[in-house]
Amino acid sequence: MIEDFLNYLRYERNRSVLTVRSYERSLRDFESYFKNLENHLSWESVDSDIIRDWMESLMDKGDMASTVNNRLSAVRSFFRFALARGLVTADPANVVQGPKKQKPLPQFVRESDMNRLIDVPQMWERGFSGLRARTIIILFYETGVRLAELVALDDQDVDFGMHQLKVTGKRNKQRIIPFGDELEQVLAEYLRQRDEQWPHHGSALFLNDKGERIGRSQVRTLVNRYLSLVTSLKKRSPHVLRHSFATAMLNHGADLESVRKLLGHTSVAATEIYTHTTFEHLKKAYENAHPRA
Repeated sequence: MIEDFLNYLRYERNRSVLTVRSYERSLRDFESYFKNLENHLSWESVDSDIIRDWMESLMDKGDMASTVNNRLSAVRSFFRFALARGLVTADPANVVQGPKKQKPLPQFVRESDMNRLIDVPQMWERGFSGLRARTIIILFYETGVRLAELVALDDQDVDFGMHQLKVTGKRNKQRIIPFGDELEQVLAEYLRQRDEQWPHHGSALFLNDKGERIGRSQVRTLVNRYLSLVTSLKKRSPHVLRHSFATAMLNHGADLESVRKLLGHTSVAATEIYTHTTFEHLKKAYENAHPRA
């Protein structure tokens, strides 16, 4: 499909060699990304959430908004071409908006708000659904994992003895993330109740209401629902919890290199944006508190 599209650009649209190469790099990169998510994914089964996740991964890597928009443009053109020729039945890229050209500082939930959400029992739905949601949100906030990484977790990735989580990130790179007593306790209780309901489930750590591996859309929905109880941020996503983790770590004295390794960034440049976030937070505190500011 990609080769057909590239030939269309060359011979029907008379695009330059450089343009065709640029489009090919973007499409190959996106194809590699979604195939690493799940083996059975194809261009036909790609949805808008996967495209958004890919864009977030590019921003995480340190790509500028203009670069991400150029890559998104290639994907949009490809899907228009594929839809017109009946190679796919839908165009998921049509509803995806690119990032603003001026890269905004990462949004994060304040520590006091996260503490209120996690510590107040009345915030959570009763029963297994509430426990599952609380476990997922605590895991996001205490480890900084990506949405795709959390959904892909298996039981064997949790080492209670060593208090660590084995996470498989982009390009199948694995990293080890330590966790504390609180996450251990909530995970243990979640597993106990989960195994009572589905004693013969598969390897997935987090299950949906049918006893199958939970999906990205369901996780997005529950995170949005519970964050809306404590924050007025317009964006209330798993990625915001990742930002909140990084910001909290730096605010409490973690060095940038350690945070980079925990987040799974390939270079420290992608992590440095959080130092701007923490500085803005300190600047506001100074302006509000100092009598002569």
